[in-house]
Amino acid sequence: MKNNQFAIRPTLFGDQITELKEIGFLDKDNSNENDPIKLWKSFLSKTFIEAKTSSNFEEKLHTYMATPNQNLSEYLDSSINVSVQTFYNVALQLLKFNPDVDFSFEDPLKAMEKIQLPIADHQGNNFSPDELKSAWYWLLATHNKDGQTYIDSLAAKGYFTPFYGKVSKPMLFNGKTLPVFDPHKLIREVVYVESPQDSDHDGKRDLLKAEILRPYETENGLKVPVLYTASPYNQGTNDETGEKLTHNVNVPLKHKTPNDLNYEDIEYHESSDSLPLARNINGETKKAEETFSRESSYTLNDYFLARGFAVIYMAGIGTKDSDGLRTTGDPEETISTISIIKWLTGDLPAFTNRTDNIEIKAWWSNKKVAMTGRSYLGTLATAAATTGVKGLKTVISEAAISNWYDYYRDGGLVIAPGGFPGEDADVLAEETFSRRLQPGDFNEIKGKWNQKIEEIQKGEDRDTGDYNTFWDARNYHKNFKNITADVFMVHGLNDWNVKPRNVERLWNGIKHNGVTQKIILHQGQHIYINAFRSIDYSDIINLWLTHELLGVDNQAKEIIPDVIVQDNVEPETWTAHSDWANPDDKEIKYNLSNDKLTTDSVTSDSESFVDQLPETDFESYRDDNVTWEQDLIHGNDKLAHNQLTFKTAPLTKELLLDGKINVNLKVASSENLGMLSFQIIDYGKTKRFNVSPTLLAKNSLAGTYDWREDDLREFTLGKESSAKMITKGHINLQNRENNYKINELNPNIFYNINVELQPTFYKLQAGHQLGLIIYATDFGMTVRGNQNIKYTVQLDQSSLSVPLHED
Repeated sequence: MKNNQFAIRPTLFGDQITELKEIGFLDKDNSNENDPIKLWKSFLSKTFIEAKTSSNFEEKLHTYMATPNQNLSEYLDSSINVSVQTFYNVALQLLKFNPDVDFSFEDPLKAMEKIQLPIADHQGNNFSPDELKSAWYWLLATHNKDGQTYIDSLAAKGYFTPFYGKVSKPMLFNGKTLPVFDPHKLIREVVYVESPQDSDHDGKRDLLKAEILRPYETENGLKVPVLYTASPYNQGTNDETGEKLTHNVNVPLKHKTPNDLNYEDIEYHESSDSLPLARNINGETKKAEETFSRESSYTLNDYFLARGFAVIYMAGIGTKDSDGLRTTGDPEETISTISIIKWLTGDLPAFTNRTDNIEIKAWWSNKKVAMTGRSYLGTLATAAATTGVKGLKTVISEAAISNWYDYYRDGGLVIAPGGFPGEDADVLAEETFSRRLQPGDFNEIKGKWNQKIEEIQKGEDRDTGDYNTFWDARNYHKNFKNITADVFMVHGLNDWNVKPRNVERLWNGIKHNGVTQKIILHQGQHIYINAFRSIDYSDIINLWLTHELLGVDNQAKEIIPDVIVQDNVEPETWTAHSDWANPDDKEIKYNLSNDKLTTDSVTSDSESFVDQLPETDFESYRDDNVTWEQDLIHGNDKLAHNQLTFKTAPLTKELLLDGKINVNLKVASSENLGMLSFQIIDYGKTKRFNVSPTLLAKNSLAGTYDWREDDLREFTLGKESSAKMITKGHINLQNRENNYKINELNPNIFYNINVELQPTFYKLQAGHQLGLIIYATDFGMTVRGNQNIKYTVQLDQSSLSVPLHED
């Protein structure tokens, strides 16, 4: 195992002593203790929380080994010093590491260094009392084998329950908040925020249901920050009706009528429709009328509920108990998203129910908000940030869309999110339209809803796949300049649902905004990483939010690296970098020659492939996209005439690919239509990570004592394989200039195209080969018409540009 802790705050000895006193490890009985054995024993007695008597405590001591030949009880009874070796023998056991598996009693420091656990400063072989206090401080801040700080593992056993009800503000340790608030006494309430919109056109401003969880201490005057998750799935989904809308992708690519559009021709402009008047307020109260039993929660939010933060969930327009219609990412949805923030800062009203107009304010809020969530949830956090709304201090956008066109389209083609062929904006709108789940409410709105679905279907334009006004309204890039909140991004380099282009555009799009930006790139697909063993993600976010929302000067912006990347070769390895996908990084240009990628000059030559497959093979791949993907990558004979594959010679040294790979081709189609797909491949036999993280321990991570748990996970190496896709991209050959301008495509005429593939960060090992596959139908993402089209590539006028990492 390797431990990667990026959120440990350098702390002076004097501050360590202060914090140890605040959390109770140093008290009037041991603060001035000069006997290191007695001091250590006092620390241990506070650690073994389950032991309520001295006899129980002694029994616990007997279960730990201090040296190869002495248990901890024997050592404490017979020694006058705490040796460094003995301390770390015991520390490793307290951290759940196993002797003879993870470490040796003869040399625990070697294991500490190998696992990458912090070792306290010391002068000799034995700890002085002050050195022992410091060593104990760092032990509390250290991750154990379950990926949890030792102090958090003590919290899960009940260490902080004596603090419940006795604190009037958040408590800190090593720059991060502690779970000193009783999560079993959370105030749960529902309010209805009046949003400045009328998305269902009923002549009344939309009311939006918000579910709130806040510490009980707020009843006594504590002002707390808010973690806000906007989740369209929160109030339920319509999977069956959404499935009925799913589009058939087994259709041919169509020729498109050329146009001469400029961006101004398709640019979205905000509607000037008048807004209904706000509701008349009939009174005010501090007490909500409605509660709820269990929210559709996010475990990262659960973690902070015991640490002095409130949490709000809101599903938005067109969802159960709210007004409006679903719109899938347009400005109407952004307005509804930020309405909750505006209520928290006092700029919009909320009511106790939907009819009486009794106002309830967020009187318990400190008016500082962070947005959290993955996928659609993180997308709405990004959308909210682009408004510059007051009170939004930071967004933690995980696997978030930054342009809906880049989610459902690519290069003038209809492109499915990975794993969801046939899904589109209309399908997602229907799936999240949870007003349908209340038949009485739906009965009144179904006519308008059917009209809205038709409007979305027309706007999304599956016939052409072009960028248009519909997609321009759902492009957050245009408003990146308005972002004033600090942005923390998390994204999978193998996420083919929300593809990496979405986060790269955000990363590079706000560099001149004057905000702090951080990014973590992991090797997963469309997943959360807050329960990974090898990285201190929850601690990183704790350090971040303690600074952002509580205003604590804990050096979070300096301590947390700007870029953290999970290595794709070595398990449990995360590295810090200063940037990602920097357009100024140097590149290697490879020329295409027969089946080779080479830096040498090449002679004139061309190669061709066809798109059409025998019907039986087509049907097989249509029904089994995974097998098609593997056959494509590994060069199955079935696809020998349906792709062109180019490889470098085996690499003499490692390459670190960083950013956007570009394919430049001179290509011709045998018809007046055509599309191309591309994959960059790592060829070479090695063990690679499994597609999904491995479950290490079920329900092993508790947010605090007797509180919600999460499963411990980690990426592990699978069986040896000979190839892996690094990245991919697509283009409609009629969209050679951009995604909205359609060019004519004359059969058998060569055209120059440039295709920017999805950005990556990938270590290509020495001895491996970099490969490029050129093909047409992508069975997992494009339409699948099995058309008889021949494509020819002029090799001597084609190339591949690969950016390399530079720190």
